[in-house]
Amino acid sequence: MVTLSKIYTRGGDEGKTSLGDGSRVAKYSLRVESYGTVDEANAVIGEARLDTVGDVDAMLARIQNDLFDLGADLCRPGDDDQGLRVSEGQVERLEEEIDNMNEVLQPLTSFVLPGGSAAAARLHFARTVVRRAERLVTALAAEEVVSPVAVRYLNRLSDYLFVAARYLNDKGAGDVLWVPGAHR
Repeated sequence: MVTLSKIYTRGGDEGKTSLGDGSRVAKYSLRVESYGTVDEANAVIGEARLDTVGDVDAMLARIQNDLFDLGADLCRPGDDDQGLRVSEGQVERLEEEIDNMNEVLQPLTSFVLPGGSAAAARLHFARTVVRRAERLVTALAAEEVVSPVAVRYLNRLSDYLFVAARYLNDKGAGDVLWVPGAHR
């Protein structure tokens, strides 16, 4: 359990922060940038939840918790099992939820533009932030040890957010489709 009795510590006043193992790194390090972008995605999902209800809202609430797990995973360098790590079960749950929503969606006839409902537009925005997080985490993985499950989770989450946006757009009927060359 986390207990926070004081929010500011002054520990980062000189541009460094502590990782989960206690080591200090620059706040602009690729690891910090990676889990910071995961945090940003979590905030955008929180905003999207303002317009969601029912099953999708419950799924997004679980995902927000997963993203804190992912942040804890990414802030701990190495591959020891001392810290919290994202699990394969979390990836599998996303796949199952994607498949369940996708079963009722209208087939795609073009690429989908972000839009339709407010919730769908916000989920598309969250998807782009997750894609950025994925790019950063894969760059980090090229330099340091990163859980391959963390990369899979982010990849699957962007797919989930795309499908959920379509689901919230009247199961695809309200999608805004790209019309190639429409305004040339």
